[in-house]
Amino acid sequence: MMHAQGRFPFSEDISVSESLKIHYSLVLKSIAPSLTPERLKKIENVIENRSFDVAVVLESIYDRGNISAVMRTSEALGFVNFHVIETQEKFKEANRVTQGSDKWVETQKWKSTTEAVKNLKAQGYKICVTTLEKARPIGEIDFSQPVAFVLGNEKEGVSREMIDAADERIIIPMQGFVQSFNISVAGALGLYHIQQDRLRRLGKFSELSQKQKDILKAHYCLRTQDSAKDSLKELFSRGHLS
Repeated sequence: MMHAQGRFPFSEDISVSESLKIHYSLVLKSIAPSLTPERLKKIENVIENRSFDVAVVLESIYDRGNISAVMRTSEALGFVNFHVIETQEKFKEANRVTQGSDKWVETQKWKSTTEAVKNLKAQGYKICVTTLEKARPIGEIDFSQPVAFVLGNEKEGVSREMIDAADERIIIPMQGFVQSFNISVAGALGLYHIQQDRLRRLGKFSELSQKQKDILKAHYCLRTQDSAKDSLKELFSRGHLS
């Protein structure tokens, strides 16, 4: 089983082009000084509340607008490990956008539930699916350990395969006549609860080491400045990166 290091998706070397990788410390040294103090402070504050120990998984979602909405909520709450299982042959296109959240979320796409589950379990995630079948209220679940929070499609929910693979079956309690929330609402309620549960149980939100935070800072500096990669290539060609 992988530990937290395996769930963190970045190495010390950052890919600038197909043929060039640069150590994160050189990226920070070269790019960070060109950003405003306000922007750097924003990046640092965001990183303090980033977690890769919670993976958000969407299985066979039909409406891309729902994917965008859950992604936006996920990023806003600090969960940036995002998985999309694309077993649908057709998608409903949507006008809604992610409001830039896709730039800050690490998204991985899968063509099958089998492949996604195998990967998530290999990384040590506990699979938690939202379902009405023999489920426990979300408030009874301990989210302090690595967890993959799975939402199924608009009509049928999560697949039989995903339910069978789950370590926990959870439900968000409802007091009305309806049996389920819209996917984007279920995602928001569930992820907010997970965030608060982790804060209460762990006393902190992020599991990242200082080194991982610095690596992430280097990536965010690159993503903030559109010309950053070109600048690094130029500095490297001149022999100024050392």
